[in-house]
Amino acid sequence: MVSTLTWVLAGLVAYTLLAMALRTRGVVPDYIRFSGPITTIHTQKGKAVLDWLARPKRFWRAWGNLGVGFGLVVMVGSFLLVALGAYQALVNPQPSALNEPRNALAIPGVNDFLPLSVAPEIVLGLLLGLVVHEGGHGLFCRVEDIDIESMGLALLAIIPIGAFVEPDENELLRSDRGAQARMYTAGVTNNFALAIITLLLLFGPVAGAIAVVDGVPVGSPINGTPAADAGIESGDVITAVNGQSVENQQELESVLAESDAQTVEVARKDAETVTVERSVVVSAALQSAPLGTGETIVSVNGTAVATSSEFEQAARNHPVATVETESGETVTTPLGAYVLVAEDGPLAGEGAPSGEGMIITEVNGERTHSGTALMQALEGGEPGDQVLITGYVDGARETYEVTMAESEQVDNGIIGVSIQQGISGIQVSDFGIDAYPAAAFLEFIGGSPDEPTSVSEFSFAQRIFSTLLLPFIGVAGGFGYNFAGFTGIATNFYTVQGPLGALGTTPVFLLANVLFWAGWINLVIGQFNLIPTFPLDGGHILRAATESFVSRLPVSDGRRVTTAVSIAITVSMISGLLLMVFGPRLLT
Repeated sequence: MVSTLTWVLAGLVAYTLLAMALRTRGVVPDYIRFSGPITTIHTQKGKAVLDWLARPKRFWRAWGNLGVGFGLVVMVGSFLLVALGAYQALVNPQPSALNEPRNALAIPGVNDFLPLSVAPEIVLGLLLGLVVHEGGHGLFCRVEDIDIESMGLALLAIIPIGAFVEPDENELLRSDRGAQARMYTAGVTNNFALAIITLLLLFGPVAGAIAVVDGVPVGSPINGTPAADAGIESGDVITAVNGQSVENQQELESVLAESDAQTVEVARKDAETVTVERSVVVSAALQSAPLGTGETIVSVNGTAVATSSEFEQAARNHPVATVETESGETVTTPLGAYVLVAEDGPLAGEGAPSGEGMIITEVNGERTHSGTALMQALEGGEPGDQVLITGYVDGARETYEVTMAESEQVDNGIIGVSIQQGISGIQVSDFGIDAYPAAAFLEFIGGSPDEPTSVSEFSFAQRIFSTLLLPFIGVAGGFGYNFAGFTGIATNFYTVQGPLGALGTTPVFLLANVLFWAGWINLVIGQFNLIPTFPLDGGHILRAATESFVSRLPVSDGRRVTTAVSIAITVSMISGLLLMVFGPRLLT
């Protein structure tokens, strides 16, 4: 099957060939120009409007000075961000969706984090960003009495990707450095201002009108589990189990844990009730775990188990047990907390395998059948306390007397292990859904779910930073899902209330999507353009700032020093960006 990226590249090649043919025949107007697949449309119209807007010059210069100060701070941050990203790609190359080359393209449907379903909202936000960005450059050209040769729109084939203002180069060079800096930062200043306005509207009245529906939002059923076999699907909302209402995932887990029934009736919002035949399925497993993902456990030491609570009780009773699967396979294994022993930690210092895994079954004689049980057993221990650790290394029972050490991360004493979830490196489920974090996402954008968390206490600046992360937070933050706005299955998990409820869910969701993506893409445009490299605005600001600094130094050829500094930083930034995108795959 041909990928979307392949179709896009083929389309760009075809467009370039067609554009060359039309230009050769002389049928293209002079104001339309082609550079490969890049099309630029030039015009002189709009200059009178800019002259009129530029009249309160004192106000605009004050606004420009504010933008210069803010822009310099962001530019330094952008430099450090690229440098750190390049360093990480060099010393610890880890290919992931975050550094997939196609995800460097802001094309919905090609970029994994920009879904095609919100392409109109993304394109609208991009167009607004381009207008205010280049409008800011044009406005400050007139504020600083710099003539404009032309302005217009840049397109990748027929898709708008940028706008431009071409100032008169001679007049620009004759202007003072302050005027140049204000002109170059005007675009990104406007992008950040537009982002703040849209996000204030989103975080305030719009998100405040959105609520999470009652029930458990199903992001996806886990393959091979009872829920998937029963027909529960992505986008479902579970409202009751055996007639008992459930309003969130915690209530669902509680109801299932309290019931030993192998068959449960599951009610869904706007869908038929289904019957789920519960069984103990391995939903996740480490590579070294005794069982693999998808296997169904039917007994432990000959005792039948059909629910997660029955399996956990059996594991609590047997430090070593024979586990039988539905396929008839049996495996005898220790049942306890799987840990990775830290190098140079207290446990490794007593002879445990440094940097390797082991299964801890007891702490001071207390049974630790799972990762949770081990954490509870160690909780409250102080640095200097002696603890007796019993566990299994490669099937052999070992005992270690460990002195707990201090840690900067926690107040308790530590034994020097990384504790894994589940029992012996496996996690089981007798139901099998992956819940969608609807309430958490609503909190991030300023909403108020029924059970708020620490996210509700975020400052406005923290919420802005969170907005940047939300489209790929599933990869970067461990949520399991990225937030693309109120689209796709997410529309099933929210409702609209209050005064905006009169508009209906669809218009409010559309408005929220427009505000979210307009704010997000303008933050990205502003930050990206402040990377100190040519031909971005950050490169021009770097040169103006360097000229200002060098002019105060006792050097005979300040221009050469300025050029050398600008070229050095530009090359390092371009190299860093390329290393961030391509390095993880080339170096592994």
